[in-house]
Amino acid sequence: MPKDRIMPIHDPELLTRGERVLGPEFRAMSERVVRVTELTSRLNVLPFDDEAGKAALFEQILGRPLPERVTIYPPFYTDHGLRLDLAERVFINQNCTFLDYAGIRLGAGVMVGPKATFITMSHPVDPGERRQYLDGAPIEVAENVWIGAGATILPGVSIGRDSVVAAGAIVADDVPAASLVAGPKGTVRRRW
Repeated sequence: MPKDRIMPIHDPELLTRGERVLGPEFRAMSERVVRVTELTSRLNVLPFDDEAGKAALFEQILGRPLPERVTIYPPFYTDHGLRLDLAERVFINQNCTFLDYAGIRLGAGVMVGPKATFITMSHPVDPGERRQYLDGAPIEVAENVWIGAGATILPGVSIGRDSVVAAGAIVADDVPAASLVAGPKGTVRRRW
């Protein structure tokens, strides 16, 4: 998996002296997370038919208005919002999470089932490095893809046009165009 984004959390020199000091980029990200959490908490309690209220909050969360004919059913969660790129006719069902700090792009006509999760950032596995930095990579979902309920898409994954990710699949590797992936390892089961 490519590591397009490496972000220090703490100054390693200070860590050797037992101090934990957050770097400025991490501090800015943390402030954005707090702001977006506040915005999404307001979004998620609006009456379902308050289209104007939802549109105003989505504009603040995403930093721009929703594209034409995009539908998002709250509750909706994101940690950054500004790096979530949605094309026209995207449909996102209830209770989805987009951890988009490294970037997520959903192509035209993508459908996302309830409780799907997209994660672009991670911590190193090594315990000695785990609190020193984050790494990650963007997620790219091509046109006309269907992501099933409860699927999890991990950092750096690209999903090809017209593909289907079955409900509950965990996708850690790229998905070829026009294919079905299923199971806990997101294995290609069928191609068309």
